Amino acid sequence: MNVSVCAREAVTHNDVRRVHVLREDRLAHYPEFRAFFVRMFALDDLAMDSPGYLRGPSGNAYELIFLGRSGERFPSGLEIYALVEALEPMDETAVDSDLWQILRWMFAGVGGEWSVDTLDETGRLYRIPAAILVDNDETRNSKPSTTGATS
Repeated sequence: MNVSVCAREAVTHNDVRRVHVLREDRLAHYPEFRAFFVRMFALDDLAMDSPGYLRGPSGNAYELIFLGRSGERFPSGLEIYALVEALEPMDETAVDSDLWQILRWMFAGVGGEWSVDTLDETGRLYRIPAAILVDNDETRNSKPSTTGATS
């Protein structure tokens, strides 16, 4: 699972469009998930200064927009956008696979009762294609890297 946090300069340029691919508006429902993103993207220091950026195993780049809500700790939500070449079609299969790997990366970083194995098992139970593909991938049992923010 090669999900990596990266700097904006490494993933964006003028000819990129943003395609909304996922939204979680209750990120702090479980405090450990909010704490994971605060740690990974230095949100206590940077807060709403800039989005976060990830590169998925496919090589695709993703922009993470952290949402704030009055009366709740920041971030209260998260939106993920695929960064796609302006005139190129988005490879939905690659994005689905990357999103599953991003979820696995997040679960590995949160830890505790939130295990990658449990996520994979749930994905197989619900027959999520990207989760089923993980079964055949030799990286399934590897420990995801959860190193944090870059400038």
